[in-house]
Amino acid sequence: MKQILLNIKNRLILLLALLSLSTGLSLAQGAKALWVNGITVSINDATLGTSLAGIIGKRPCKEGDFVKQGQVVIELDNKLEELEVARRKEVMDLKKTDLDSTRALTQKSAISVSKEELDKKISEYNVAAVEYELAKEQLRKRQIFAPFEGSITELFLQVGEACQAQQPMVRLVDTRHCYFVSNVDAKAGYALKAGQTVKLEVEAGASPVAFQGTVSFVAPVVDPASGLLKVKVVFENPEGKIRPGAAGRMLLGESK
Repeated sequence: MKQILLNIKNRLILLLALLSLSTGLSLAQGAKALWVNGITVSINDATLGTSLAGIIGKRPCKEGDFVKQGQVVIELDNKLEELEVARRKEVMDLKKTDLDSTRALTQKSAISVSKEELDKKISEYNVAAVEYELAKEQLRKRQIFAPFEGSITELFLQVGEACQAQQPMVRLVDTRHCYFVSNVDAKAGYALKAGQTVKLEVEAGASPVAFQGTVSFVAPVVDPASGLLKVKVVFENPEGKIRPGAAGRMLLGESK
């Protein structure tokens, strides 16, 4: 009887040992191929407005259009500003002509022009030139320019509608350059370094798309409330296969 009990005990010990070893291997394998979830975002994603109130005058672009940096995407009604620019230019040109004539007279010995009079002409022209630039700046503020290349994803107001200062009017997104952003457990992300290549999988239609990205940012601090570490991985998306906002995951513990 004792021998039977001893055999049962030995078998239980052996079974526990095997279970312990099996669990250890599973954890080790899991640590080697640990997937963490995250979200994709565009590096350049801006909602644009103006510093002035007004009426929408023109919308030369529509939703879905790709625009170049510096291209006008919305114009407020600016008839008065255009007239002011034209007026200031006329004044500046007249002051320039007057100054040139005065300088020409100083070169003729028969006619004397005082230094004070010449300085006055120079000052009047400089003031006119500054006022012309100010008028152009006021006109420029009535326009919204694309700060970077990208696609217009949303237009918030129609032509003829009123807008307030700082009110959102257009959203511009460059989907060609993106981040994968994830909050990683501090222990799992400890070994991540900027410049490291990692494997990503992001939802894109029926099946996820697998590709590589480069770690561009690892937070220098851990969030004390959650114990998580913020990580950003930059990747290129020239064909737009990945739509920013899609969920995905990142493989830790392996570099490619």
